[in-house]
Amino acid sequence: MPFTHFHTDDSLLNYDVFPKVLVKDKPAEIHIRPLGARPVFEKGKTYKTLICALEQGKPYDYPASGDFKEVSLTCDDEGGFTLRHTFTREQMYFIRFMNDEGKRIIQFPVYCVEKDLDGRYPLRGDLHMHTICSDGNQTPTVVCANYRKHGLDFMVISDHNRYYPSLEAIDYYKNVPVGLTVIPGEEVHMPAVHGKESDFHSVNFGGEYSINALTDGPAVREKGTDKKYRSLNGECPDYMPLEEWENKMEELAAGLGDLPEDIDPIPAAVFKWIYDEIRKANGLGIFPHPTWISDVYHVPTAFWNYVTEKGWFDAFEVLGGENYYEQNGFQTQKYYEDRANGLNYPVVGSTDSHSSNPSNRNAFVCSTMVFSPENERTALIKSIKEFYCVAIDTIDENFRLVGDYRLSKYTTFLLKYYFPLHDEMCREEGRLMKQYATGTEAEKAEALSLLKAMGNRLEKHRAKYFDFS
Repeated sequence: MPFTHFHTDDSLLNYDVFPKVLVKDKPAEIHIRPLGARPVFEKGKTYKTLICALEQGKPYDYPASGDFKEVSLTCDDEGGFTLRHTFTREQMYFIRFMNDEGKRIIQFPVYCVEKDLDGRYPLRGDLHMHTICSDGNQTPTVVCANYRKHGLDFMVISDHNRYYPSLEAIDYYKNVPVGLTVIPGEEVHMPAVHGKESDFHSVNFGGEYSINALTDGPAVREKGTDKKYRSLNGECPDYMPLEEWENKMEELAAGLGDLPEDIDPIPAAVFKWIYDEIRKANGLGIFPHPTWISDVYHVPTAFWNYVTEKGWFDAFEVLGGENYYEQNGFQTQKYYEDRANGLNYPVVGSTDSHSSNPSNRNAFVCSTMVFSPENERTALIKSIKEFYCVAIDTIDENFRLVGDYRLSKYTTFLLKYYFPLHDEMCREEGRLMKQYATGTEAEKAEALSLLKAMGNRLEKHRAKYFDFS
């Protein structure tokens, strides 16, 4: 769901306030410029201005913690202001302008972050989605274009059983100047082991080679065993014939030792092997949708508890592509219960989309905010593993967040006061990407020319709104 409808008032559209994100204890210079609305300030007039800390209460009610600072600012010839101030706590602040009677005229929110977030830009992405190469409804190139139009900074193509569609999407846009980072990936489904099924689903996000194609499966039947279809850089383990792989899983299952009586050894062995292999591939192993109702819960609760306690996956898809409560609601409750019991793991939100068109009610239900120094595969994976991420639920009109409380507060500010502006810039780029992917030769040439002319606008946009070192 686009974030333009999260505007809380017209101040975001009537004034340009930059930077919006400041670093604790670093002197900041904030500019407030009018954007053509009816003037509310008189040029040359000095206004009483309050800098109000959101979280510390009103100073006349809570004098021990209240944090309001009064300054005087003079309206410049543009009808705006420049404020110089050093913010001392991580939280949202209001820059509040008062009239001569002491009543509020307008206020502008900004956010101060701790130094560990200095240089970590908020990047919104989707870590699980499908195309016509498995059971989706659009080509990989069009899925990328549609989600860039929606405002994503990064995304993975994670088709069932197949890694090569993600490589095709990356290759298609490699010489096209777009700000969307396309990550290699796949949804992993390994064959039965001597007739014993183990079809839980796993997401290989950003791994440098395919897990599915390490043995027999649809990808190998469609493309063969050439490493150029199985790896990002031409390097990956050798292909294992099915019987060799099955014997390996039987051996791993025997080596797990005594398991709880309600845990099947083969699925447990295959699960552990998949996630270990994703790590060897320098990817992020994501455990998705255990409470997806596929006849019954897709994964037994006992199995879910066991692999969580063992720490076998890298991240948990706490929010996924269904809109009924049993999936995202129960998964969220389980995550917080685990945290209360001392178990912590990164959480992500993904659409698990099978159609990127707006007609699909579940096309935009979830996403992930990652705070990363770069919009690049290894930096994104590292940032998620270091817990710099928040899962975003946009199933309903009002978003909700799952993850660390501190980062959720910051993400809330960003979704209301930064991402509506960000998403406006992404829309035209996504439209041109689709034109480049589906148009005539003349239309492709026009799209490429316009994308080159636009340049890397979002990097400049981030530099403007984030006062980072």
